[in-house]
Amino acid sequence: MSDLAERLCRARLDGGTVPIEPATIGEDLDAAYALQQEVLKRIGDPSDSWKVGSTSAEAQAALGTTEPGAARVPSRFRFTSPATVPIFAVHDAKLEAEFAFRLGRDLPPRDDDYTADEVTEAIDGIAPSLEIVGSRLAGGLTGSGRAAVTADGGANIALVTGEFIADWQRFDLPSHQMTVTINGELIASGEGRRALGNPFNVMVWLANRQRQRDGLRAGEVATTGTCSGLMDLSAGDVVVADYGTLGAVQATMTDAAA
Repeated sequence: MSDLAERLCRARLDGGTVPIEPATIGEDLDAAYALQQEVLKRIGDPSDSWKVGSTSAEAQAALGTTEPGAARVPSRFRFTSPATVPIFAVHDAKLEAEFAFRLGRDLPPRDDDYTADEVTEAIDGIAPSLEIVGSRLAGGLTGSGRAAVTADGGANIALVTGEFIADWQRFDLPSHQMTVTINGELIASGEGRRALGNPFNVMVWLANRQRQRDGLRAGEVATTGTCSGLMDLSAGDVVVADYGTLGAVQATMTDAAA
């Protein structure tokens, strides 16, 4: 696994893809998360951010799963709007418009589940966000299986967040809509309910996953899964996701190989 972790690390930093034989991980999610952690160690960056994926019915169907998956986002791949984001063409980058939450207090490890009220009290802001996803796996994003995608950082390439708004509970998140333009052309629209029925539900899921591990800490940010579907990206593309009263987030793609 150490050799595989090194190859996944180099593919993320330098470009290229990595073949993973099905028998290497199979459907062992514990092994996949352990490999994900090893890749993070080799990248060597701190992280104050999380991506949660597979929160929509279509994303779960594409990966053959029935539950979300999580991964930390290394600091070098975490951006604030307006951002310039380098992408490798070989990683087949895609765009997702998502809601991002920021924690104002710790949710430490414990035996009992966190309640929705406890998670509500811990959140101190919400922002529009863009996740850039893609695959360092030779089989691609939808052809490699859930465990392999989990090992590959949950397919995260980058995370871009807009301005955080503190009074987040005033928004009706399930019905809150966004539109996405690429190079000025309307490409997609969506609403919050595509992420587990409500993006807040994703935060409850993440809090209770992490309570069994090392918890969540004040200041950490988590993006909660696509509400817009997947959109193709190329170097040179300028992306804007407009969330109306929640604000907008913008990113320009550049060629990482250059």
